[in-house]
Amino acid sequence: MSTDGYTAPPLHANEPHRGGIAQRLNWLRAGVLGANDGIVSVAAIVVGVAGATSSTGPILTAGVAGLVGGAISMALGEYVSVSSQSDSEKALIAKERAELRDMPAEELDELTALYRAKGLSESTATQVAIELTEHDALAAHLSIELNIDQDDVVSPWHAAASSAAAFTIGAILPMLAILLPPADWRIPVTFVAVLMALAVTGTLSATIGGSSRLRATLRVVIGGALALAATYGVGVLLGASGVV
Repeated sequence: MSTDGYTAPPLHANEPHRGGIAQRLNWLRAGVLGANDGIVSVAAIVVGVAGATSSTGPILTAGVAGLVGGAISMALGEYVSVSSQSDSEKALIAKERAELRDMPAEELDELTALYRAKGLSESTATQVAIELTEHDALAAHLSIELNIDQDDVVSPWHAAASSAAAFTIGAILPMLAILLPPADWRIPVTFVAVLMALAVTGTLSATIGGSSRLRATLRVVIGGALALAATYGVGVLLGASGVV
């Protein structure tokens, strides 16, 4: 409730009206991508090595190397990508703040024009621009001009940590699936475990994004199956040729 006695209408539970949505979506995006990449890439590595040799040592070494290297790579990639986005948003916020300080009248006219372009009448657009400027001029301009919330700038550290953690968690599954069963069961158990895990992550990502669960699940499961089949085939060929 505001100080003027106005009571805000209840928010819809399934719509992102609350603050911090950019941070949450950024974290979820990095997490889902990291988990999928961890599952598929490490599974492909260990299955490929297992196709060439049944010795546990090389499989474990390759899997751990893939897990550590992949987690670092995912974290670094997310950090660099999100840092660029964050730096751009901060620069735009600073620019808008300077313009509001140096030319407030021109900025008010600009805000009015933007609301006129949205379909408001001249008088309504002017009144809205004035009231929003009095309340929080910077927030008003950032919202309508740039679709930025100054309190919701994405964090590269959060994205990097989320991605690395999710990759590691995802990578643990194929590691366990390839190492725990007897040698004759390693490949089929890993295939089944990985495809089931990808089905779960595909369903989860679709649920978070509100898209088709079937389509998302089929996309990741088919892609993962192709990756496993390809690397296993390479491993078998190399093992049979005597190269390894």
